Amino acid sequence: MRRSRASRTAGPAVAADHARSFAPILGPAPRLLILGSLPGRASLAAGEYYAHPRNLFWDLMRDLVGAGRELPYDRRTAVLRDRGIALWDVIAEARRPGSLDASIDLAGARHNDIAALIAREPTLRAVAFNGGAARMLFKRHVAPRPGVATTALACLALPSTSPAHASLGADAKRNAWRAILDYVGD
Repeated sequence: MRRSRASRTAGPAVAADHARSFAPILGPAPRLLILGSLPGRASLAAGEYYAHPRNLFWDLMRDLVGAGRELPYDRRTAVLRDRGIALWDVIAEARRPGSLDASIDLAGARHNDIAALIAREPTLRAVAFNGGAARMLFKRHVAPRPGVATTALACLALPSTSPAHASLGADAKRNAWRAILDYVGD
């Protein structure tokens, strides 16, 4: 099994209300970068992206690319890498009591260097945002940076897979997330 360049946590949460992002899941030729905001408590505790049992991310990945939560985490992430899908979060580190995006202390947040990742990965064709917070943070902290070639990338604003985003049902989310299929390999 091919290993990601970085696939586990950059470190655990520093304190109960302080969260640190994971390293990106990144294969050799990513075509799609899925960005979240910052891991929640369940993900931090498990050391895995989207670990909350009611988060639909892995259910959608099962339906769309065959990387469901019934697979061991390393196998799920290998399927994503094989399909050209990378995962990361916009925020590298921040204070956040709880798991809601609205609770993130944006004033004290440190951001991941997504611009550098985009610059060094010429195979990237699209960025998909797992929810509005990720999209807003990207537009505010990544896209306006000089030399960031985001205009060549398709930007997919997708509904959050978080259980906190309950205004859309699973079927509606699944239909919206089908947009990623235009950017992944077989």
